[in-house]
Amino acid sequence: MKIRAYQPADLETLKSITVEAFQGVSIDEGIEREYGPINGHDWKWRKAGHVEADARREPEGIFIAEVDGVIAGYISTWHDLEAGIGYIPNMAFAPEYRGQGMGRKLLEHALQHFRDLKLTLAKIETLEQNDVGNHLYTSLGFREIVKQVHFVAPLTSTIDKT
Repeated sequence: MKIRAYQPADLETLKSITVEAFQGVSIDEGIEREYGPINGHDWKWRKAGHVEADARREPEGIFIAEVDGVIAGYISTWHDLEAGIGYIPNMAFAPEYRGQGMGRKLLEHALQHFRDLKLTLAKIETLEQNDVGNHLYTSLGFREIVKQVHFVAPLTSTIDKT
């Protein structure tokens, strides 16, 4: 596996990998189960939009994992120097590259990136049902700080499913 910098031409592949990888561990998917598609868009569209937002916010903080010239996965990061915190909003791998230790290497690369920036903490979030992520993150020194509950309220009667 080779780790390289993000290039704008990577975006569509990253979106595709992300949507597939986040099936079953996406807040937006949970919202859709409750309320259905919103404004004509499904959860996959919204999750792909998160990757686009990562690329707009800090493209130099996205690192690509390649195997034989093929994108296997990626990690997105951004940082707040004043706060001293590095954030990891997304990490995903294509199915055929999972379970081979590449996620660990990519996460270690992102953590080194934060160290090089002289940051104090790294922050990552995951859902409780993401067993693989929970195991990986704690094995690299992340500690669970709090649990968060996401509430959603319909604002129009067109999506009220009560």
